[in-house]
Amino acid sequence: MVSRVIPVDTFDLTIFGGTGDLARRKILPGLYRRYRAGQMPEGSRIVGAARSDMDTDTYRAEVREALREFIQPAKLDRDDVEGFLGCLHYVAIDATGEKGWQELRELMRPDRVRAFYFSVAPALFGAIAERLHHHRIADADSRIVVEKPFGRDLASAQELNRTLAEHFDETQIYRIDHYLGKETVQNLMALRFGNVLFEPLWNSQYVDHIQITVSETVGVGGRGGYYDKSGAMRDMVQNHLMQLLCLIAMEPPSQFEPDAVRDEKLKVIRALDPVRPDDIVRGQYEAGGNVPSYQDDVEDPDTRTESFIAMKIHVSNWRWAGTPFYIRTGKRLRARQSEIAVVFKDAPHSIFGAEAGRHRNILTIRLQPNEGMTLVTTIKEPGLGGMRLIDVPLDMTFADALGAENEVTDAYERLVMDVIRGNQTLFMRGDEVEAAWGWTDPIIQSWSVRDDRPFRYEPGSSGPEESSMLLHRETRRWREIRE
Repeated sequence: MVSRVIPVDTFDLTIFGGTGDLARRKILPGLYRRYRAGQMPEGSRIVGAARSDMDTDTYRAEVREALREFIQPAKLDRDDVEGFLGCLHYVAIDATGEKGWQELRELMRPDRVRAFYFSVAPALFGAIAERLHHHRIADADSRIVVEKPFGRDLASAQELNRTLAEHFDETQIYRIDHYLGKETVQNLMALRFGNVLFEPLWNSQYVDHIQITVSETVGVGGRGGYYDKSGAMRDMVQNHLMQLLCLIAMEPPSQFEPDAVRDEKLKVIRALDPVRPDDIVRGQYEAGGNVPSYQDDVEDPDTRTESFIAMKIHVSNWRWAGTPFYIRTGKRLRARQSEIAVVFKDAPHSIFGAEAGRHRNILTIRLQPNEGMTLVTTIKEPGLGGMRLIDVPLDMTFADALGAENEVTDAYERLVMDVIRGNQTLFMRGDEVEAAWGWTDPIIQSWSVRDDRPFRYEPGSSGPEESSMLLHRETRRWREIRE
């Protein structure tokens, strides 16, 4: 079974920050995979733009090394690599000055899709947008891609949106969140809206609660300076987990079309209740084994920034009234795991008696690792001795179910190709970003007012013990974070 690939037009893609870590690890390897798959039309070009003084040949040599580092050796076909490198150009550019802009303009060609990836600090977004406009490099059909963070609060997000809007229409702005490009996240919409089996049950009448977990084994490492100004709330909840929550909770859009989907996501954010202080648990990892503590990583013994957060959230609408959503994310936890678990209610009446025990259907959507889905169902345990019930999983791992020829596509390569196609479905709209900050800001501000301090937790654990009480007090339990 080979998937059908929607073609794209010939394009010129400029990557500002083309020598940076994100470009080397994700953007350029992803574009190579699309080239290898025949999805970069002949004549398409990729322009790296950065401060470093180098020529195109030197840049190509650097990208070659990046491909060797981040692409599996079996997929580094010599002809494909040389062909891809031949698509690359480089411009040494000053984002806040005039150096390089005329050279970049001369590289642009008519009758090509023009896309500009801002893989730089948000402080440079305005300067780059202004110069693209001033030097007439971007036209009315151009697209710009901006990376998170989209501000650090509502006021800065509004200012960023105003800055971009001075030079680009909202239809030209692609705010990228790589979680939305994951195959499993998109399959969540297919699961809900493409199968009559689930959608009738996707509401508070049948769903007891929903858990969203994104756990990491790494600490903040070299990102300590940035992370300590953000914390798990700004770095993960306001964007990644918020997007997962929206896709789980949203109403069916009238069609799978960008604004129809984003309208429904916006409704979810606007329906979120304020979160009570006792429905939030924050944590910081301690030192353990050979790893330093969070305080050591950020070089501040009095820091109150959280590396872990767990919350109980309510969506106040007819579909979800009374059904809690539990979210948690953290660093230095037991395993790297991202999943959504939809826990259905018990059967209204058990005909098998109390000895059969308590059994629930649980639908788990695994985002990473081993992308796939599992549905826990209840069956009779094989053998003699009466009606004994057990829970067994119906498991679909994409790699096994779809075959090697349908390997799961990396999120970045999918999203970059959507930019070229002009499809904004998997990108956040400006009002959506602002609504998320409008809900998040009061929570963060309340921590300062209360002089709130995070709880401590051991590295390699599931987070602070206090987070378990969010569920235990209502006779629920977190799903285990498994190695």
